[in-house]
Amino acid sequence: MDFETPRNATRRVHVGKVAVGGGAPVSVQSMTNIPMIDGPDGPWLDVEGNLAQIERLAKAGCEIVRVAIPNRASIVRFGQVAEASPLPVVADVHFDYQIAVGACHEHTAGLRINPGNIGAMNKVDAVIEAAGEAGIPIRIGVNAGSLEDALAARSDLTQAEKLALSAEGFVEHFRERDFDDIVVSAKAHDVMTTVNAYRSLSQSLPEVPLHIGITEAGGVRQGTIKSAAGLGMLLAEGIGDTMRVSLTADPVEEIAVAFDILSAVDVRRCKPEIVSCPTCSRCQVDLIPIADEVTRRLAMINKPLKVAVMGCVVNGPGEARFADVGVACGRDEGLLFAKGEKLRRVPADAIVDELFALIETL
Repeated sequence: MDFETPRNATRRVHVGKVAVGGGAPVSVQSMTNIPMIDGPDGPWLDVEGNLAQIERLAKAGCEIVRVAIPNRASIVRFGQVAEASPLPVVADVHFDYQIAVGACHEHTAGLRINPGNIGAMNKVDAVIEAAGEAGIPIRIGVNAGSLEDALAARSDLTQAEKLALSAEGFVEHFRERDFDDIVVSAKAHDVMTTVNAYRSLSQSLPEVPLHIGITEAGGVRQGTIKSAAGLGMLLAEGIGDTMRVSLTADPVEEIAVAFDILSAVDVRRCKPEIVSCPTCSRCQVDLIPIADEVTRRLAMINKPLKVAVMGCVVNGPGEARFADVGVACGRDEGLLFAKGEKLRRVPADAIVDELFALIETL
């Protein structure tokens, strides 16, 4: 019997048209990384560059995008991005509460702030009031590197406990002001610190939607591994309503990794999955380039298919039986399968084309 991951029963909020929490599918987010350009009075947001990157993110399957507003001169330009974007755009604001207040009137689908670096609580309250008037949610995003000084100085708490306490305190403050349209994140670059912080929050704030991620995870290889380890654990425990994989790379890279993690833990399948063997001395075909080409072409398909590419008949038929389609490769030929049924043999140089012709019929 397949294991079904239980999901935490969190409150639903909406980021634009995307539902977060309340049983909605775990959504995938990213953030633009376009440098500022020179404006008449100094640097400001690059509208065209951000929109071009958002278009690429949307094509890759991204569902929510975050854009940093680095200064007040960029507020209106952020609005131009948000208004023209094919995705709901969340304003990412640090330090200057007036930027957050201004963004609420510029087509933003939500705010992300760290209340700890916005300043005095009356400034946080001004942001809460503006978001409430605009009818948009706020993500309370606490990070290990920017905790409140008093909390960061405590030696009796682990870093995970500090993150959770920080988030809990801000949630209480927001609720005291009758603002419940919130999402919470508590991130660190350390995997287990992040995992334990979210585990704690899922117990102390069970109804609050959680945005999960490992911050500053590194480049594509290390960041993928750390994100898969940490987010995979959380998702398998039913924790997480929306997610971002943070990579020091083109943000488009983050989307495929996020969907692969969701698929690997059976939380959400909307992209193909390839099952391919590592090969051994029984393999009589050069399987690696075949698997690489299948992987490349599958990236252009938006179907939750399982595709098996096996190097011999030892594991091939068995693995293909559990796949929607598959091929077991032998000397000079491949045997195609679909739903466990053997179909036909095809020449080695036609394996990939014949496999995708079969996929198109599904």
